[in-house]
Order: sequence, then structure tokens, then C-alpha cells
Amino acid sequence: MSQSVIIDGKHLADQLKSEIAVEVKKMIDQGYNPPHLAAILVGEDPASETYVNSKEKACKEVGFISSIYRFESGIGEKKLLETIDFLNNDEEIDGFIVQLPLPEDISVDKVLERIKPSKDVDGFHPVNIGKMVINMPCYLPATPNGILQIIEKYKIPTEGKNCVVLGRSNIVGTPISILLSRKGYPGNATVTLCHSKTIGLKEICRNADILIAAIGQPEFVKADMVKEGAVVIDVGIHRIADSSKKSGFRLIGDVDFSKVSLKTSMISPVPGGVGPLTIVSLLQNTLKAARKEIYK
Repeated sequence: MSQSVIIDGKHLADQLKSEIAVEVKKMIDQGYNPPHLAAILVGEDPASETYVNSKEKACKEVGFISSIYRFESGIGEKKLLETIDFLNNDEEIDGFIVQLPLPEDISVDKVLERIKPSKDVDGFHPVNIGKMVINMPCYLPATPNGILQIIEKYKIPTEGKNCVVLGRSNIVGTPISILLSRKGYPGNATVTLCHSKTIGLKEICRNADILIAAIGQPEFVKADMVKEGAVVIDVGIHRIADSSKKSGFRLIGDVDFSKVSLKTSMISPVPGGVGPLTIVSLLQNTLKAARKEIYK
């Protein structure tokens, strides 16, 4: 078979950021404030720190205002909820996110429910998730929306296709399984949502025309789990030690890329695949929030 197409998420993200920057300039020229995105970061998780810094950089690239509220891991639930209330009521801030994971003494459910749906640009509030399920206008969760944009831009056929999603998280697996089963494009796929307890997992994956790996285990998807010509989208990201790198580590995904890519028609790499589109989706949601497109 012909060589697999490597999905260039960074190039696609740069294109979309250029489009957002044009829209922001129009807003400013019309006398409006630029969109303002805030992030709450609790603790010193290296991956979260890297991710929030990437969001801040992306905001600057498109002309957004960016604020980061950093707290030590001992902040406690009460103080964090008070900060969320403050941001909910701050008319200067169009949208904000609370970076996950949070310390164990803080209820993620309480935190996500406390964010105003109109400012929930991560798309995690039960109101936004509920609207997504019944196909009403809402802020879509950022990573699933990034996957949809890859599918659209690369013209990956979805209608009638067997799509297998590995991982059932509320952040990626469950939402993308719903979105791809909806009417329209990208959608109309027959979706199987799998997880670590799924019986016959390898056989199910081998039947997939589109395989989305979001199971959170390094190089979980091996070549014998993928059929010839499948499209594989890798959502995972893991740091592993690598003394040959200046940083002392390298990034890998949930897919054994070097071997799986020999069988696929199209595959997303890690890094440089889904990740950049996740950040773009967050910017798109914030632009919608600033324009009051979803919540008037």
C-alpha cells in the first residue's frame, strides 16, 4: 500500500490561528475589546504547566488577552471555588478554564459545575455536555472538537464507517463517540466505545476504519490491532526518559507510531497531531464567548 499520510496538526493549527487573528483584528477595529481567556492552575504538575504556557502563547499569537491564576496545591476547595465565582462575575473575562488534574482534596465535579456555562470554554460543564448530546449550540470540549477539525480538513470519510474509540473519559472518549455518531459530517459513523475492560478488544480494533486512541497508556495500540488502510488518531501524550534528548525525555502517544504507521492510510503523530488543535478549539470557543454567539 502507499505510504501513510502523517497528519500535520501544527500546520493546521497555524492556519486556524491566522483565521482567528483576522477576526480579532476586526473586533478591535470595530471598537470591541479583544477576547480575554483566563486559566486557573493549581499545583506544579509539569504537563499542566506546559499546557497552560502553550495556551498563553497561543493567545498572544491571535491577539487575545490572557490571564493565569496560579495557586499552590494546598489552596483548598473553598478558596478555589471563590476564585471561580470571582471570574464568573468579572465582565472583562470572556471565558476561563480550570486546568486538570486537581489535588485529591478538591472535587472536580464541584469545580466544573461552579463555572458559568457561558464562560465554560473547555466545554466540560454538564449544561454544555447536555447540549452537545442533543446537538444544540454549545461549547464543544476542546480535544474532541480538535479531532473533528482534523477529520474535516483532511476530508476523512466518516459516513457508515466503523469508528472505534479507545478510552471513555468525559474529556475525550465519551464526547467524541457521541459527536461522530451524530447525523451530518463529520459523523454518521458506527461508533464502538471501548475501554480496558472490553472483551475481544484487539479484534474490535482490527475492524475499525477509524481508530481514536485516548486510553492513557503509552504505545498501547500495536500494529496487530490495526487493519491495513485504517485512519489512526492518537490523543495520548506521555513523557518517557530519553538520555539522548537535551530535556532528558521524549513524548510518545497511545500508539506504537513507528510500527502502526506502516499499516495506516493516515495517522496523527505525537507531538504535533491532536495537541495543537486542542488549543485552537479553546481559542475558537473563547472567540464565540466574546461574541456572545452561544449564550446571549
